[in-house]
Amino acid sequence: MITTAHLRDKFAVVTGASHGIGAAIAERLAASGVHLVLVARDAGGLDEAAARLSRRHGVTVRALPADLATAEAPTRLAERLADEGIEVEMLVNNAGVSTRGPVVDGDPARFRSLINLNVNALTELTALLVPAMVARGHGAVVNIASTGGYTPAPYLAVYAATKAYVVSFTQALWAETQGTGVRVVAVSPGPTKTPMNPRGTRSSEAVATTVLRALSGNGPAVIDGRANALAALLFGRLLPTRLSLAVARRMLS
Repeated sequence: MITTAHLRDKFAVVTGASHGIGAAIAERLAASGVHLVLVARDAGGLDEAAARLSRRHGVTVRALPADLATAEAPTRLAERLADEGIEVEMLVNNAGVSTRGPVVDGDPARFRSLINLNVNALTELTALLVPAMVARGHGAVVNIASTGGYTPAPYLAVYAATKAYVVSFTQALWAETQGTGVRVVAVSPGPTKTPMNPRGTRSSEAVATTVLRALSGNGPAVIDGRANALAALLFGRLLPTRLSLAVARRMLS
């Protein structure tokens, strides 16, 4: 377990930090005295967020614009952190995108970019930054998954599959890092109101609260909100697969 008191005056890297859940997590961390490295494609939005958080909370905030969907971006980010002498105590892999519609009508290049961001970048950044945490004997990794990762989702097939990877990968890493002092956890929001999902019903701030609570826990995976947890249990474990798929198809079509 880890608390924000352990993170105070140390650096956290938050990807996808210019809007939505990433911005809400960054706000909560900064309010707790955590220095930040904000990463996203939106350079202007990052600069505004960095200035606002630094001014409001008196912490150091670095804005490092990057398109993590490109193959070289995770390594370049890690190299830049090392060059600037930033010791990463916490990594929040939040950056992600979604695409909606049947696979047969989808753009394969867009699917590739989605997988690069949701899966490859998350995996590579984790693999690049976790070894130093293990060597020091402390640190934290939070991977933002989704309730869609607990069951296949027609019309969100590729997105849901990437989030299933995030849940599985994080749970395995949690097992591998037991006894090292590094806290690893996947947090799965349900439909959350963000620029990517303006019709979401839960707030980014509520998800950020769940993230901070998850840090102080011990398990490998947490679902944000009781209703979302119940839905994930129902569709992912209790209902027969064919029935859950039929219901999900009607809901998402």
